[in-house]
Order: sequence, then C-alpha cells, then structure tokens
Amino acid sequence: MKRVIISADDFGLSEEVNEAVEIAHRDGLLSTASLMVAGPAAEDAIRRAKRLPDLRVGLHLVAIEGPATLPPAEIPLLVPQDGQFPSDQLKLGIEYFFRPAVRRELAAEIEAQFRAFSRTGLALDHANAHKHMHLHPTVGRYMIESGLRHGLRAVRVPLEPPEPLFAAGTYADTLGDAALRRWTRLLRHQAHKAGLVTNDWCFGLAWSGHMTTERVSALAAHLPDGLSEIYFHPATAKNRLLQRLMPTYEHVAEFETLCSPGLRAGLRHAGATPTTWTDVARAA
Repeated sequence: MKRVIISADDFGLSEEVNEAVEIAHRDGLLSTASLMVAGPAAEDAIRRAKRLPDLRVGLHLVAIEGPATLPPAEIPLLVPQDGQFPSDQLKLGIEYFFRPAVRRELAAEIEAQFRAFSRTGLALDHANAHKHMHLHPTVGRYMIESGLRHGLRAVRVPLEPPEPLFAAGTYADTLGDAALRRWTRLLRHQAHKAGLVTNDWCFGLAWSGHMTTERVSALAAHLPDGLSEIYFHPATAKNRLLQRLMPTYEHVAEFETLCSPGLRAGLRHAGATPTTWTDVARAA
C-alpha cells in the first residue's frame, strides 16, 4: 500500500512562502506545512492557517541558519546578538554533542519553540527540523522530549531511498547520501521508543529546491510501498530573503508543481493515497 504526505517547509519564512502554502492547499495537493515559529512572517502564516481548517501544521524546529525564539541574552552560546543561528553545520554538531552548557541552552530553545507553537492555538500535527538537524542525536532527543510535553505524535525521518530517484531521472548517489541514510536509523529508533509515528520514506533531499513538475510526476510512478513524505519549498515569488538564503532554489517552480494536474494524475496512476500525519497517528 502506498500512502503519501505532501508537505511544505519554511512556513512563516516570508509572505511569499505563506501565500504559496495557502494556494497550494486550496487549489493543489498540499495537505501539510511546517511552521518556523520565529520566522519573519510567522504571524501571517498563523493567520492563514487558522482560516484553512484542513491544513495540518507542525513545527519546523530551527537549530541552524535561522531565527531563535529566546532572546540572545538567554542563549549567548547558541546565537549572537542578531538572534540568528549560525550556518556552520559541523561546528554546531560538535558543540551540541560535546559542550554541556551549549546543550542546556539548546534544550531551553527547543522547549521555547514548542511553547511558541502551543501559543498559536494550532494543533501540533508533527515536528521536523530545518536542514534536518534533528538527525543530530542531541537535537533529535530534545525535540522528542519537548514535543511529547506538547502533544507531539509524529516525526519526519529524512530517509530518501536512491532507487526511485534513479528510476525517475538523473541522480548520482554519493557516500554522503549513504551516510545520511545510516544516520536516520538512530532518529527512527528514538522516535519509535517514544511511541511516535514516522514515515517510511522521504523525498525532497536530493532534489531540494528543484522539485519540478516533471521530476515529481516521474517520481510518483516509482514511489515505494509504505508511507512517503514528499516535501517542497514553495513560494509565489522569490524575494530578497529567499534569494539570500537559497539562491539556487526554484521556489516558484515548486509551487507550480504542487498545483499541477500532472502531480495529482501521477499519484492517482501510481495508486498512492494522499494522507496526513494526523490520520497516520490516529490509525497507529
């Protein structure tokens, strides 16, 4: 049996992203969005979500290259005075693992992000992390521990199998990709031990920012059995912030994919049933 969650990351990053999420949910196949609670356009995203009762919204936890929720004075080891997490993944990974003082601030910030989500009044559908930082065992553990206190029931495991990508188009598997797949085992173990549901497969890593209609329609024909999440980075236009953070991403093309009749037809032809994290958790 093939089931698929169609989702969007970076909800709350900009009004162009939020607008794309709203339109793709209303007119396309998007069922799910992951909210950056401290994003520049978070309040706009929350307002839109509240007028879309069927849109499932979860937390897009930020622990790298994005805004923190707590004031910089409370987490000086995590962020500088501008309140933005650094983008050096290796350095952050080492500090999150080896420095107890940094871990304490990280735990406080993760809890603050879940509390901020709770204050929105939206139901917590799921959680994942910006740049998949919840694959880091410390981030994953704190995300799950805080999430459970706030009703978390589902977590994205970013395990992207190479075979469907080979079948769907040009793709070169790397040692880094293989290593990433191995890291997902620990996250899945952490989540299942806590009683949380996870997806079997996840698509959007290798082609991140380039999930065009042609590619995703081809991918739909080769989806494996089980629960897949296909995630996107849509926007109705590429503003200055998106250009700075993701200069090569095709945000508008990904938005168009979500609204494409070809995607809907491809999933139907493949026998893949659209679903949501909430529905999966209820059935577990």
